[in-house]
Amino acid sequence: MAAKKLSETFSKSLIDEVHKWGLMKQNGVSLRYMMEFGSKPTEKNLLISSQFLHKELPIRIARRAIELESLPYGLSSKPAVLQVRDWYVDSFRDLRAFPEIKDTNDELAFTQMIKMIKVRHNNVVPTMALGVQQLKKDLSPKIMQPVDEIHQFLDRFYMSRIGIRMLIGQHVALHDPNPAPDCVGYIHTKMSPMEVARNASEDARCICMREYGSAPNINIYGDPNFTFPYVPTHLHLMVFELVKNSLRAVQERFMDSDKIAPPVRIIVADGLEDVTIKISDEGGGIPRSGLPKIFTYLYSTAKNPLDEYSDMGSSDGVTMAGYGYGLPISRLYARYFGGDLQIISMEGYGTDAYLHLSRLGDSQEPLP
Repeated sequence: MAAKKLSETFSKSLIDEVHKWGLMKQNGVSLRYMMEFGSKPTEKNLLISSQFLHKELPIRIARRAIELESLPYGLSSKPAVLQVRDWYVDSFRDLRAFPEIKDTNDELAFTQMIKMIKVRHNNVVPTMALGVQQLKKDLSPKIMQPVDEIHQFLDRFYMSRIGIRMLIGQHVALHDPNPAPDCVGYIHTKMSPMEVARNASEDARCICMREYGSAPNINIYGDPNFTFPYVPTHLHLMVFELVKNSLRAVQERFMDSDKIAPPVRIIVADGLEDVTIKISDEGGGIPRSGLPKIFTYLYSTAKNPLDEYSDMGSSDGVTMAGYGYGLPISRLYARYFGGDLQIISMEGYGTDAYLHLSRLGDSQEPLP
């Protein structure tokens, strides 16, 4: 155990403080609240927002730091996981050391600091992936049973991270002196799902072209004039991931055949409660026995492109395979604002992914 325990890296008083804050209640916010609150980013509102974050972020971060200490199967002592834990404790310390926010100067200084915190945590996902891979090497294939516990931990951990990054990103974006029309921070109040789906699928198609030299066509159906409030970066990330998987499946299936590769179809439906985006391919499908695996974090056969990871995660290394986190993380993004992601497959034919997004924006953040 060369790994340093918390107590060797950080002072006892700091660790006690982490545990104290980790017991406090988290406060969730809804998409609608963020949108209405941010629509008039006056100095007073920015002050209120920063005071909220000054209290809320340490609670959320402390919870994760504590959980990182007590993971099953020795995952906590893996070097990559210790690295992540240190980032969380450092960020907790920065937030707690920041004095009470009384005026606009304090608020601006606070905003710079949380911006730095967000950057510090940019590579949390691939670094945790590395930790899980380090663990995988140790476990005999027989005990891949712990996957459940680790999977539930990672779901909570990444869901919480989405929330923290949304809150920080939203607060920082409200300082933009000339926001794009209809944008409130990260939220686009008149987002066209057709347009975002088109951009994301073009991005995915470029990667497919680069990897395979050709790519199936993509047809998109829906009302191009329909808009609703949502976070375009989140939707882009999810559609990109799903389309990339579909293109890869079709490409692999038709690569050596003289048949023309069938197109991937995207259908955008606007209901009263939900906006649903269906992505259908004829890439041969997944056997039913393999379906539960596609949402686990230990499934990918691909290598970890840690070195080429960028902030929003929309470029997971620009490889077609990524490192197996695309689906579970996309599902968390969908659930974060009250939606969901379901995959239905017909083995021997193809796969349909249903991405449901809540149109109402009323659901509270999930707070693991």
